[in-house]
Amino acid sequence: MKRIAIFASGSGSNAEKIIDTLAPLAGVEVSMVLSNNYRAGVIERARRLKVPVLLFDRSTFYETSKIVQVLQSQQIDLIVLAGFMWLVPAQLVDAFPSKIVNIHPALLPKFGGKGMFGHHVHEAVMAAGETESGITIHFVNQRYDEGQIIFQASCVITNADTPDSLEAKIHDLEHAHYPAVVKQLIFNETTDNEHHLQGDFS
Repeated sequence: MKRIAIFASGSGSNAEKIIDTLAPLAGVEVSMVLSNNYRAGVIERARRLKVPVLLFDRSTFYETSKIVQVLQSQQIDLIVLAGFMWLVPAQLVDAFPSKIVNIHPALLPKFGGKGMFGHHVHEAVMAAGETESGITIHFVNQRYDEGQIIFQASCVITNADTPDSLEAKIHDLEHAHYPAVVKQLIFNETTDNEHHLQGDFS
């Protein structure tokens, strides 16, 4: 059994898509959803989908090993960050090397780093006059958005676009591709996708 844990801080739309994609598959289980936001929409989504939820605060996450211990006790094979806003601490990265993945709403290495999340990213992309944006799925290391890139998909930015319309395009890309890439990571699959899939899946 491959066991997945999802970390999320917000509404949880990506988390729900991933749970729905993995639910019918034999030998896979989303064992838990973890959140640092006691008001996050992902909590209700997870409970509706009958996935256990663990809530934690900043001191627990950064000053104790409790989260690592819980994940290890659940024999988690892959950690998926789905709109999780905090930098993952070194002890968690070290405990799950190349087993933590994140999605970023831009084409890294552009528009990454501390403070580059959500609407801030789309506003920065538009302000820079970019003609395309997209998503980047990457492994997590101890620095914001600097882990090895696994997958990228892009969309065109037109003169009619606004940060809001760009955000909608990015959400479409996230929902279309993140669950599929997570599935590929779990099953060590190759892809015939038109986009480039990188990374060592050993």
